[in-house]
Amino acid sequence: MEATTMNCAGMALGGLTLACVSSAAIAATPAAGPLRVHPTNPRYFTDGSGKAIYLTGSHTWQSLQDGVLPKYTVVKQPFDYNAYLDLLQANHHNFIRLWRWELATHEPQPWPRSGPGNARDGKPKFDLAKFNDAYFARLRTRVAAAGERGIYVSVMLFEDWVFMSKRAEFPLADHPFHRDNNVNGVNGDPNGDDWGIEIHTLKVPQVLEVQKAYVRKVIETVTDLDNVLYEICNEGLRHTREWQYEMVRFVKSVEARLPKQHPVGMTGVGDMSDDCLRSPADWTSLSTTKFDQAKDTWASAPPAADGRKVDLLDTDHIGWKIFINDADFTRAWVWKAFTRGHSALLMENLDDSPGWIAGRAAMGHTRRYAERLDLAAMAPQSKLASTGYCLSNPGSEYLVYAPEGGKVTVDLTAANGDFAVEWFDPIAGKAIAQNKVQGGAARELIAPFQGDAVLHLTRAN
Repeated sequence: MEATTMNCAGMALGGLTLACVSSAAIAATPAAGPLRVHPTNPRYFTDGSGKAIYLTGSHTWQSLQDGVLPKYTVVKQPFDYNAYLDLLQANHHNFIRLWRWELATHEPQPWPRSGPGNARDGKPKFDLAKFNDAYFARLRTRVAAAGERGIYVSVMLFEDWVFMSKRAEFPLADHPFHRDNNVNGVNGDPNGDDWGIEIHTLKVPQVLEVQKAYVRKVIETVTDLDNVLYEICNEGLRHTREWQYEMVRFVKSVEARLPKQHPVGMTGVGDMSDDCLRSPADWTSLSTTKFDQAKDTWASAPPAADGRKVDLLDTDHIGWKIFINDADFTRAWVWKAFTRGHSALLMENLDDSPGWIAGRAAMGHTRRYAERLDLAAMAPQSKLASTGYCLSNPGSEYLVYAPEGGKVTVDLTAANGDFAVEWFDPIAGKAIAQNKVQGGAARELIAPFQGDAVLHLTRAN
């Protein structure tokens, strides 16, 4: 047997422990062109090269604007974006969500605070008819910097989580569209209930006009960059559905007249998955109604992606506490998501928590396999492996995840010839080659190490 190492010792960076994924130097490869849905395997994107592109990476709240969220974050301020990119690159990640916060407690905002008059927070009111150059300059700089590292960026246009309920820590009084906070007479709360969910609906034409002007400005700012995707709104509840559909169509209509077009995503929360799948968007992030429950299907055994949309399966919409301190659970979730045809994303706070460290490493490991596989030809084929986690191009290639390790049976009945055997230890980051196995029947193989395991079978030359 021959063992090769796919990870390296952790190293410190800005107070963070980085779990590296390769003993070789990591070379950044900028995007070869804007992503588009793969024409023959719509579970994935392609850049036009014909290869399927698997997206994976850690994301966190302060990646674009400065500000601290109560109770949920230990991310140090000011946010060190370059150190964040170092962390991603060290772990071989290639995707982030660039977070957008709508409340004035986060800066910069897309509109200048030039008054006249003061807003509820005592600072000058917003002028929603003008744009804040500092916001768009930072947006472009950060998207471009990620692109130089080979990292795709989902530009989040809006954020609905703060409207999930009337919470004291997220008052409407902090929103630029509160009637007292802008000089333009825009009122995002026409019924006066101090909630403001109308902001993410089609009910207030004046709000929609300002939003579309802002979206157009975002597109103009980054349209020439190949590493861009758009996300209409983080965790939009059902009241946002028709508004999100309209915004997807609007982004596509603006980009249709430009040289480059980029994927547009609609992500939901709770029971919004079907609405997202029916949307005109190119991609989504499916969600659960049983958030933070380890036994929930989306946390314990993600269903196979069916290709209706590219699914960037994100722990942000599945759980938090179940992942943060459980390295085994988080690592397993990444591999399960990958072998069920999803792209895997980790929402985290950049702390040294065991779950985050394990999840980062697992995402890098899955991406390395995605780059080796003929991913465009592969689909989740749960019945071909005793573990239920198998990506396969039957007869040619199989990637199996075994959460419990030990014995694994792979159905090679329809496969002729010999197959090269490689085991991968996702904890140690080591790959071990074994003797070939012959096709034509179901074959039982045993992992040569303890713990969860990955099995890669490829047709031998």
